This record gives sequence, structure tokens and C-alpha cells, in this order.
Amino acid sequence: MIERCRDEFPIRLMCRCLQVSASGYYDWSKRLPSARQRDNKRLLSRIRELHEDSRGTLGAGRMHEDLADQGESASLNRVARLMAADGLQGWPRPKRRGQRGQPALTPPGVRNLLERDFTALEPETKWVTDITEIKTHQGKLYLCIVLDLFDQRVIGWSMHHRQDRQMVIRAVQMAIWQRQGSHSVILHSDRGSQFRSGDYQNYLKANGLVCSMSAVGHCGDNAACEGFFGMLKRERVHRMKYATLDAARADVFEYIERFHNPRMRRRVARQELKFSTLFQPSVISGVNPAKHRLWMPYPWGGRSSREIAFRNVAGVERYRGVS
Repeated sequence: MIERCRDEFPIRLMCRCLQVSASGYYDWSKRLPSARQRDNKRLLSRIRELHEDSRGTLGAGRMHEDLADQGESASLNRVARLMAADGLQGWPRPKRRGQRGQPALTPPGVRNLLERDFTALEPETKWVTDITEIKTHQGKLYLCIVLDLFDQRVIGWSMHHRQDRQMVIRAVQMAIWQRQGSHSVILHSDRGSQFRSGDYQNYLKANGLVCSMSAVGHCGDNAACEGFFGMLKRERVHRMKYATLDAARADVFEYIERFHNPRMRRRVARQELKFSTLFQPSVISGVNPAKHRLWMPYPWGGRSSREIAFRNVAGVERYRGVS
């Protein structure tokens, strides 16, 4: 405060009012920055770069993840404190109320196989798909995505100025091209007319995909896709004004392939590194705890956190063909 007001009031007067010694103030003003202050300055510079690169969408949590990926050891509280002091924050989520639509009929033999269980212990076991619209000055652009619940990556997407069944099939086709296994995959969607069409249903059957549809007309049954669309619009679409459909296509492509998917890949790699210690033999006993299963489930039938970690890693190993 004295440093900020030294041009308006005498320094000795301010020191006397604040009950500090003038010599102590002068000693402080000539003191060199400490190692902690220099490191905070360097870290804040990197935070500003990442925040600008994300177009101001990263909050403290995801900023901490990105810094950890780059080898920074700063804690979450430290990152949050530096961002708050510099006036940096993520893009806030608007509060809106939606109205529940009337549920449509599902095709015969199709039911809700997910039951709002959006966890997947292995890749290519549970996919979700949905459609959203993006407004431009040339009209609306429709985006259809296919999301893998194992790592939250967008593995298939398609954009068009009409939301028809062909756009949905192209998104699913892109996901199938990237599929590495031949086993059946659950593909969950809402009960939109594009997903209930005969062409779409026949395409799923021909490619070993099991159709699952929401049981009621509620966005909570497809919360994974709705969550991605909300993040996409909050962090990118609602902050932009697209003059043309092509401009919107380019920006959405950049968000999915340059921003979202690389972050999800780094998150999975970080989890694999975290859980890899389960396969390292003990220094004292030489026993591998992951292979001998030395932990037990909880007595009330739940799974311990270590067992959940083991199942996640085991799923990745089976996916890679490692015994």
C-alpha cells in the first residue's frame, strides 16, 4: 500500500499510520525477489500463455492438468491463487432452464442399455452420439458426434446444413474406421428421427453395433454428449460470431481435433502412468500386488479404489493385446 501511494503521501507519514518502521520499508523496497517469487513469475507467464492459447476457457482445474502434463509440480491451490491474483478465470457456465420434450417411440427391440451408466472400463465398449446446432449468419450448422465413454474422445463427427440420417451415418462411419477391435459396441442415442430411421438401424446391425436409446425424453439419459456440447458452446461457439458455415466448420474442427481430443489423450496417459505402479513388484517382498490381488473388496459388495484402478489398467492392457 505504501508503494502504491508513495506519490500522494509522504512515506514517513504512511509508515507512522500503518505502524511500520521507515527503515523496514526502505529495506523491503531494495530487497531482491525471492526464489519463490521468481518461480511464481515464471509459472504465471506460462499460465498466461496456456490461457490465451485456450481462448480464455481454462479454469484452475484444467490449467493444473495442462501444467502437470508439461512437467510443472505446482499444486492446484497455487495455480488457482496465481490465476485469481492476475484476474484469469475460465469461461463460466450460463444458467438456463430447459423444457422436457415429448418422448418419441423407439424401434422394436431397442431399449436403454446404458441406464445412465456412463463409465466404461475398456475402450470400444460404450459409445454415445447426438446432434446439436450452431448458428451462423448463413443459417444453422448441425454437428453430430460419436463419443467413446472410456476416454471421452470424439472418435467420429460430421457437420452439415441439414440434420438428416446421412449426416448421422457419416459420423458413425468415421468412428467405425478408427475401431481396432471386431467385438460389438453399444451405441447410445436419443430418440430423434435420424436415429430411428431404417437406414441408420440397418447400418448399425451391419457393422456390429448394438443400438441403445434413451428410455424417456430427458437429456440426462445422454448426459455425456450433452456435457460435451455444453462445453463446446460455452468455451467456443457462444464466444464467436460465424459469418459463414465454413468458418463454423473450421472452428469446430479446430476445437475437437486440436483442443479436446489431445487433452483427453493426455488425461488417459496420465492415468496409465499413475496406475502403472500397481504392476511394479514390492521392494520389500518382491510380490506384484496387481497380479496376486492382495486387496479385498469391501464387505458390503462395493469395489475398492485399488480394484477399480486395476480394472482400468487391465482393460487398457487387453485392448493393446498385452497378456
